[in-house]
Amino acid sequence: MSNEPESLKPILTAHLFPRLEGMLIDLLRSLGPDDWEKQTVAPRWKVKDVAAHLLDTELRGLSIGRDKCLPEPAGTNAADDLGALINRLNEEGVRVYRRLSPDVLISLIAHASKQFCEYHASLAPSATAPFGVSWAGEDRSPNWFNTAREFTERWHHQQQIRLAVDTPGITTRELYYPVLDCFMRALPFAYRTVSRKPGACAHFDVPGECGGTWYLHRDAESWKLVGSSVGEKTSETIIPPDIAWRVFTKGIDRASATAQVQVIGDRELGLHVLGMVTIVA
Repeated sequence: MSNEPESLKPILTAHLFPRLEGMLIDLLRSLGPDDWEKQTVAPRWKVKDVAAHLLDTELRGLSIGRDKCLPEPAGTNAADDLGALINRLNEEGVRVYRRLSPDVLISLIAHASKQFCEYHASLAPSATAPFGVSWAGEDRSPNWFNTAREFTERWHHQQQIRLAVDTPGITTRELYYPVLDCFMRALPFAYRTVSRKPGACAHFDVPGECGGTWYLHRDAESWKLVGSSVGEKTSETIIPPDIAWRVFTKGIDRASATAQVQVIGDRELGLHVLGMVTIVA
């Protein structure tokens, strides 16, 4: 075992947006009239609500990121204020756009998606993004991380629709692994209140072709996400790939997740990951 962990690499996803968005358009065009009103794992949203949200967030992302047209201030920079603002904007957007017919909604998503893909492809990955990835505890983030966050949003909401209408998911390594890798960047922030002796290392496994292993190492002051195992392996948490995305996006209750997750070693440490949330609201 090496004493020096490998460094983490940026998650580059801008080139994947056209493929993911194309799959979304094809999916929406395949839906029957009854499918639009089927319930998703998001308790307050049916399929049409999720589609409306996907349109709203693309338009909002272009307005803020590309055109520098900012929404009303959240009040302060506190996470609660940001969450309240995002919740309000999401609710307003869904309420407006779910009024549209499926055909109009699809045509607008197709138009917005093209611009959204072009915008993210135009960004310098290492430059500073318009805002930080708050669920990872960052006030400022590089574009590559914010773009990867947007990719996880587009991926998991499309997955919610697919689950609701019983259509095969987007579980190829090309498209699912970057989502998991981005989610796992929240581990140090999620574990910030958890104390263990320096040198402890928690492993998080998602088995299968689309998954991998992520390593959370405790140094003298805090937890660090590293690219290889270092120190003492204290726990190993194995999360099935079919529920991993749902665990981190409020798509499964804790009891159901706990029943399907395996922990070897320090169970309390390993199960803490089930409280990690990688969406703002």
